[in-house]
Order: sequence, then structure tokens, then C-alpha cells
Amino acid sequence: MSSTVLFDLPGPQARRRQRIGTVVGALVIAALVGWALWRLGVNGQLEPDRWAILFDPASGVPQALWEGLVNTIAAAAVGMVLATLLGALLAVGRLSDHAWVRAPVGVVIEFFRAVPLLILILFCLLFLPTVGVPMTAFRALVLGLTLYNMAVLAEIFRAGILSVDRGQREAAFALGMRKTQVMTLVLLPQAVRRMLPVLVAQLVVLLKDSSLGFIVGYVELLRTARSLVEFFAFSFGNTYTFQLYVAAAVIYIVVNVLLSWLARYVEKRTRRNTKAAAAKDVELPADVQMGGGGGPV
Repeated sequence: MSSTVLFDLPGPQARRRQRIGTVVGALVIAALVGWALWRLGVNGQLEPDRWAILFDPASGVPQALWEGLVNTIAAAAVGMVLATLLGALLAVGRLSDHAWVRAPVGVVIEFFRAVPLLILILFCLLFLPTVGVPMTAFRALVLGLTLYNMAVLAEIFRAGILSVDRGQREAAFALGMRKTQVMTLVLLPQAVRRMLPVLVAQLVVLLKDSSLGFIVGYVELLRTARSLVEFFAFSFGNTYTFQLYVAAAVIYIVVNVLLSWLARYVEKRTRRNTKAAAAKDVELPADVQMGGGGGPV
């Protein structure tokens, strides 16, 4: 269906106003960026000597930032895997036909969605050791990320499953599939393709939330940058503060952009494979295509 059915195409005057608004907006943004760069230049923040420390192995900054990045990715990766698996299980439980399964699962989801992530991390670090559960900063961070994001992902999975056409479910049951087969072979694969942009957005949030690890002493990227700022401030004052925090921000941005690019690539490959499989399924036999075998085509 054409998108023009929902609204009228803009006329010449509307298009002219849109172009003028675009140009004015671009000029305002360019002016703000130029003013910010000018202020940074006036304060000496753009001097090459200040940025050279980020690439000087003798300063230890590149090695420290790399170690912080590795720790960040490690905590985020483990949290992503656990939260995704548990979120899918909770979504299936939330959609159960049995109230004794659906009700407690709903309570768990709503509870962990309501509790702030920082409180979960502190609870894991401070309370669980008192009941005999060994806990480190890494475990507390990963467990807090998992508990919070599994609840959010469970609702995303549930919405995605419910968005699949009901006829898909009924057709699968008509073929004699069990409910677990319908869920794992029919509904979830289609739901995941539809939910992929939202899932990636939540995983990006999870990656950024790993920066809360600095509160519990986990040496991730943000804590590394802060430690470097404190170290160099002792000898050079605030000379390198801006540069170090900018470096950490740029690393976060690059990692998140790569994660989004990977998700788009997977989505395109999945759609391409789905279309190819569908085309193969509807391909007519050779004798039918040629009109042979028993009658006109």
C-alpha cells in the first residue's frame, strides 16, 4: 500500500517551507558547533599536545582505555546473553494459558522493571554475600543488568509474539504441532525479526548502563577514564580532563554504532533468506512450468 494514501503530498509552497526549515536548522546547528569549537579553542582544549596523550603508549592511556573497553564489553556481553535468554523464557511464561504460571511471571517482570538498576546492582553486591552468595563487582554488575533487562526484554518479546498474525498460530496447530513447537518454530522466529530494531536499542542501553559498574568498583571504561583524570590531575591539573572524557564518549559511540550496524546487517540477511525460502517453496515443477504432464497450464 502506498504511503500517500494516508496523507496528501506536500505542494510547492509546503516543499519550499520544508527546504527553508531544513537550511535554517542546518545553519543553526553549524553555528552552535562552530561556537563550541571556538570556545574550546579559546580555552586551549584543541591544542594537539593535549590530544597526543591519547595515542602515546608511554603515557599508558591507550592501554588503560583498551582494558576498560574490554571489561565493559565483557560485562555487557554476559548481561546481554543472560537477559535475552531469561527474557524469552519470561515472555513465554507471561503468555501461558495457565494462571498459576502467568501470574507469578507477571509479578517478577513488573517488579524488576520498577526497581532502579542501581539499586539492583547495590543489592547484589551488599546483600547477597550476607546470605552466603559469593559476589564480586563483576558479578554484581552482570546480575543487576540481567535482572533489569530481562524484564524489559520479556515485554518486548511478548509484544513481538502477539504482533504475529493469529492465523500463523492456528495454521501451525492445524498441522498438529504442539504448543512448544508453535512457539519456538513459528512465532518466535517471526517475532524476533520484527523486534530486532527494538531489541538492539535495548541492548545499546544495556551497554551504556554497564557504566554504573564504576559505583561498585568495577574497572570498566568510565571508571578507567575517571581514574586517568584523577591520576593526571595530581601532576598536571585539569589539563587532560576534557580529552579523556571525550575519548571515553567516542569509544562508547563507536561500539554502539557497530552494534547497530551489525543488527541491521543481520536483519537484512534474515529478510533475504526468508524471501529466498518463500520463492523456493512456491516454485512450480518443471513439467507444470513447461505445460506438460497432463493438460494446459
